[in-house]
Amino acid sequence: MDAHDNAPAPPPGCPAYGAGERVPLYGPEFAASPQAYYEYLRSYGPAAPVELAPGVEATLVTDYTAALQLLQDSGSFRKDARRWRDFNEGRISVDNPVAPLLAYRPNCMFADGTDHQRLRQAVSDSMARVDTRRLSRITEQVSGYLISRIGARGSADLIADYSKQLPLFVFNELYGCPAGIGDRVLFGISGMFDGINADKATAVLFEAVGELVALKRSSPGDDITSWLMQHESKLTDEEMVHQLALLMGAAEAQRGLIGNTLHRLLTHDRYAREGGLIDEALDDTLWENPPMANYAPHYPATDMEFAGQQLQAGDLVLVSFAAANTGPTLAAARQAGSNRAHLAWSAGPHVCPFKEQARHITVTAIENLLNRLPDLQLAVPAESLTWRPGTFHRSLTALPTRFTVVESAERPGQSPAPAEAADDQDGRARGKPERSGMWSQFLSWLTR
Repeated sequence: MDAHDNAPAPPPGCPAYGAGERVPLYGPEFAASPQAYYEYLRSYGPAAPVELAPGVEATLVTDYTAALQLLQDSGSFRKDARRWRDFNEGRISVDNPVAPLLAYRPNCMFADGTDHQRLRQAVSDSMARVDTRRLSRITEQVSGYLISRIGARGSADLIADYSKQLPLFVFNELYGCPAGIGDRVLFGISGMFDGINADKATAVLFEAVGELVALKRSSPGDDITSWLMQHESKLTDEEMVHQLALLMGAAEAQRGLIGNTLHRLLTHDRYAREGGLIDEALDDTLWENPPMANYAPHYPATDMEFAGQQLQAGDLVLVSFAAANTGPTLAAARQAGSNRAHLAWSAGPHVCPFKEQARHITVTAIENLLNRLPDLQLAVPAESLTWRPGTFHRSLTALPTRFTVVESAERPGQSPAPAEAADDQDGRARGKPERSGMWSQFLSWLTR
């Protein structure tokens, strides 16, 4: 043993018991208590050796200053996942559970240099055209629809019934998805991140997005897909498909942001639902419980020493936004400085291009929910809530709540319940005849 002797004891369930052991960032123990793992990882220094899934090795940056340095240094650290040495040398299989979120795709997240600048400019310019009033209207319409489905019950799981569905519906509207394509986009994104028939779900998503691109080539509209297509960067159809799959997949992070902020509001007494404290709860969530906890894959361009670790060119290096944001040296600085200096949106050239819109969707969705269900409260003890296993995301499995029954605002001709819609999507994936899916139902409700 060496200087690492003074490290805190590994968290329960963690098999790392000495210097050089990789700390696993997966399994129920990590999901239940990630901050205990981050505290242990800090004993290695600003970065630590971790395992993302069995056999998938990486270095995780846990220090705020080191993370900011990495995110802003595009010369020393590259984003192109074709540099990933372990994957190239066959140590990581294509069907590994973390491969879908790490393997190379021709989108702006995995691009460097002029390629990144061209793709990123197209994305940023297209996102900037989203009108705030339109975004509010869409979010309120979707929120009203979802609340109308649960209001008469007096209880709801705000993950399955609200925070999971709302971003998917809003994103479909923003990207101009017609019913048939939108239903498959919903199925694809949900399946990819839930790990349910992930290969099939990924194929469904990319096929649906490909159809959306073909549709907008012939019939453009007032939507992000059309704006991206019309951008002076002149994206090819393949580039369009991969940018859209990346951007629409961000609905998963939006789901976690809404759910985690609701969790904070419902489990911390100091937040009053009146008085405009939703913004404060949102900022505190981004600091302490961000929906993307560990991500931002990078690869050293050359062999180097960084943050106390010896790295080889092509090693996988991730940033722990959750650990960097909650480091012990940040508490005083956070109180004295900006409450929005966290890294939950990443930083540098790959900072999230949709962060202001994501905030707006979250605040609007939560305000509408609390206005319609003013006595909303947890239906179970807070300590009984569980978190989804996974290395990258941080979100609840369920958020059971109760409230006073409200008269349904459902319009005449009530469509099938969401559970039936989910069955429709699963049936379609297995080749059964297609019926009306979730997105089709919402569009039908909206136009009655």
